[in-house]
Amino acid sequence: MKITLIIFVTSVHHEPTEENTKPLMKSFESNIRPAIGDIIEDSGFDSRFHNSYEVAKVTINYSLNECFVSLAPLVMEIEDMSAEEYIEKLKNNGWKDYKID
Repeated sequence: MKITLIIFVTSVHHEPTEENTKPLMKSFESNIRPAIGDIIEDSGFDSRFHNSYEVAKVTINYSLNECFVSLAPLVMEIEDMSAEEYIEKLKNNGWKDYKID
């Protein structure tokens, strides 16, 4: 099954812009589908914030063999790294802009 993780990144210290507030996604194939409450780890997550995120919502489309997994949003309160830098780190680890249709 194609699993698509979705996380929303923003900062509480700055007005939302396209650079510091955005949903990101990462897709992969797996025979295991996450459930609400599961904890997801990823190499793009920075240990200064979280090493992992909780699954908040799961949407399954069996006819397309796809699963969309919404992770708890990342609202940055500590400015050790800006939201823009965190988004760039995620992108360097396979995350992409999530286009909402």
